[in-house]
Amino acid sequence: MRLTVPTILTLLRMLMIPVLVLVFYLPFKWANFAAAALFAFASLTDWADGWIARRYNQYSNFGAFLDPVADKLMVAVALMLIVQAHPTVWMALWAAVIIGREIAVSALREWMAEVGQRSKVKVATLGKLKTVVQMVALVMLLYQEDLLGLPVFVVGEWLLAGAALLTLWSGFEYLRAAWPSLKEDVK
Repeated sequence: MRLTVPTILTLLRMLMIPVLVLVFYLPFKWANFAAAALFAFASLTDWADGWIARRYNQYSNFGAFLDPVADKLMVAVALMLIVQAHPTVWMALWAAVIIGREIAVSALREWMAEVGQRSKVKVATLGKLKTVVQMVALVMLLYQEDLLGLPVFVVGEWLLAGAALLTLWSGFEYLRAAWPSLKEDVK
């Protein structure tokens, strides 16, 4: 197995997860800024590893496996930190929707690969839009404080709600694409 630049970026993103948790709980005034910056950087590495892999044909099976795992872990940990810091019904609901959809779609993709239909549930434009809205929301929610008169946390809450709705919509689209295979009886 050779380590490509995209795979190294993915591994770096995974290593940032415990650092994010540590930074989030630091008892310093700047900890929220550092946590938001760290998450933003991790989000950019997610974009960069995909771009580099496509641009320079640096695909690997290990990287293809690891990339979505790193993304889902980073998002789930950020959501848990935010819900723990702001335990409201809505925040918990949006987090549960996002994490639940990620688990369901991952299981759906795995099952579709088992039956040779993986291409029916590949990442679509709607899923990419959901990811962008979700990442921006999480950066804002980790930052928490108003910036230049903008209520960053409130905007982040609304964006997270939008990301949760996009999550449901894209999850439904994946399910709809897979439905013909799902409704068949096993022989």
